[in-house]
Amino acid sequence: MTGFESGVIAFILVFGAIIVLLAFFFTFVPVGLWISAIAANVRVGIFTLVGMRFRRVVPARVVNPLIKATKAGINVSINKLEAHYLAGGNVDRVVNALIAAQRASIPLEFERAAAIDLAGRNVLEAVQMSVNPKVIETPIVAAIAKDGIELRTKARVTVRANIDRLVGGAGEQTIIARVGEGVVTTVGSALTHKEVLENPDAISRTVLSKGLDAGTAFEILSIDIADIDVGRNVGAQLQTDQAEADKRIAQAKAEERRAMAVAREQEMKAMVQEMRAKVVEAEAEVPKALATALREGKLGVMDYYNMQNILADTQMRNSISKAGKQDEPTGDKK
Repeated sequence: MTGFESGVIAFILVFGAIIVLLAFFFTFVPVGLWISAIAANVRVGIFTLVGMRFRRVVPARVVNPLIKATKAGINVSINKLEAHYLAGGNVDRVVNALIAAQRASIPLEFERAAAIDLAGRNVLEAVQMSVNPKVIETPIVAAIAKDGIELRTKARVTVRANIDRLVGGAGEQTIIARVGEGVVTTVGSALTHKEVLENPDAISRTVLSKGLDAGTAFEILSIDIADIDVGRNVGAQLQTDQAEADKRIAQAKAEERRAMAVAREQEMKAMVQEMRAKVVEAEAEVPKALATALREGKLGVMDYYNMQNILADTQMRNSISKAGKQDEPTGDKK
C-alpha cells in the first residue's frame, strides 16, 4: 500500500468521524431551537437545552411555549415550565390559557393555572368557558304533582366556569343532579299540574334561588325550561292498583272462608257418622240387655212378646206409611 492510498483512507475515516460527531451533536444539542429562541429575544442558554436532554425533557415542549408566552408579554421562567412538564402537566395548554386569560382581563397566575392542569381539568377550556358560558342540557326529569299527573321536564342550564373553584369543585354531573332534584321538588309541591304548565318559569326561579352552584366549579347564570310534557296519570294508576289489590285480598278472604266452611261441613259429616256408629253400637247392646233381663228374671216372657208385638205393629205402620207416599205421585198423574 502506497503512502497516497494510506492518506486517502485516513482522510475518509476522519471525514466520516467528523460527520458522525456533527450528526450526534445536532441530534443531541437542539441548535435550531436555540437559534429560534435567540431570534425571538428569549434568553435560553445552549447548556440549558443540553441539560434538558439529560433530564429526559423534550426541549421543544418547554421552549416553544416560553417563546409564545414571551411574545404575549407574560413573564414566566423556563424553570417553572420545565418543572410543570416534569410533573406531568401540559405546558402548551397552560401557556395558551394564560394568554387567553390575559386577553380577556381575567386574573390568572401561572401557579393557579398549573394547579388546575395538574388536577386533571382543562384550564384552557375553563378560561374559554369564563368568556363564553356553556349551556348544559339536562336529561328528561319525571316529576309528579300533587294531583297525581306526571310531568316530564327538560331544562337548559347556562353556566360559567369559576376559576377559583376549579380545584376541588364538583363537575357538570353534580349541576345536572341538583337541577333535576330542584325540578322534582318544585313540581311535587304544586297542587295541580296545570299550575306548572301555566307558569313554567316558576321552576326556574325556585331552582335558581337554591344556590345549586355551591361547591361546584361553575357559576349558574340561568336555568331555562326547554320542554314540558304531560305524562301518565300516576295517581289514577295507583288507585287502580290499590283497588285491584283490595279485590284480590277480598277474594283471598272469601276463599279462606269457603275453605273453612267446607272443612266444617266435613267435620260435621264425620261427627254424624260417629254418632250413627254409636247408635248402632247402642242398638247392638239392646238384645244383650234383654237376654240379661230374661236371665235375671227382671223381664217376663209375656212382657217380651208384648214388646215384640209393639215393634211389629210399628214396623207395619211405617211400611204402610212409606207405601202411601210412593203412591201419591202416581195418583196425581191420573
